[in-house]
Amino acid sequence: MSEEEQKKEETEATPVEETAAAEATKETPAAEEAPVEEAPVEEETPAEEPVADDAVEEAPAEAAPEPSEPDPLDALPWKERRRILKSRESGEAGPTLTGEERDTRRIAERKQKASQRRRRRAEEKKDAPEGSGIGSAVAEKTRTGKPKQRQGLVTSDKSDKTIVVQIDSARRHPVYEKIVRQRHKIHVHDEQNEASEGDLVRVIETRKLSKTKHWNLVEIIEKAR
Repeated sequence: MSEEEQKKEETEATPVEETAAAEATKETPAAEEAPVEEAPVEEETPAEEPVADDAVEEAPAEAAPEPSEPDPLDALPWKERRRILKSRESGEAGPTLTGEERDTRRIAERKQKASQRRRRRAEEKKDAPEGSGIGSAVAEKTRTGKPKQRQGLVTSDKSDKTIVVQIDSARRHPVYEKIVRQRHKIHVHDEQNEASEGDLVRVIETRKLSKTKHWNLVEIIEKAR
């Protein structure tokens, strides 16, 4: 076969192949390019699902407040607690004072508080209604019954106008039926210094005469030999 014939066959064969390839390419894009008209999809609102009882129970409840720990200051006396709370307060440190200066300041504060207290009480008495008991006169103490009388032996007369009397008593115990003996020493006022050591005297209870003396001499029953 000559070269011219071969070229002619190639030219005749190529258009057929090109047409077949073109048709194949035309069919595929036609199928792809033809858009299918889709109906608009309506957005469905999610239906509320019924909440089960178990879900309600499992839902985390509000956290209950944890019980507060007991304050260790509650067990302390109120003065100690006040001192600790006052020490925690922030503030400028005061000047350093000596013991005498602190005493002077403490006395001045007490006087100021006393004057405020008197002023407040005076105002309460002035504004108090009648019959409330505020501002009324202090009731006098009246003694009921007879004053006590005792009989004893003088053990000392060294002090002026004062003697020491020893009183011995014996009584039966109400439960154990045992004789209980007791001995007391009291200070007795002797205005005339009549009694001497060893005398048997009778004394009577009276008002407070001194720090340790609230008895008065009645009579000397028997003089010492």
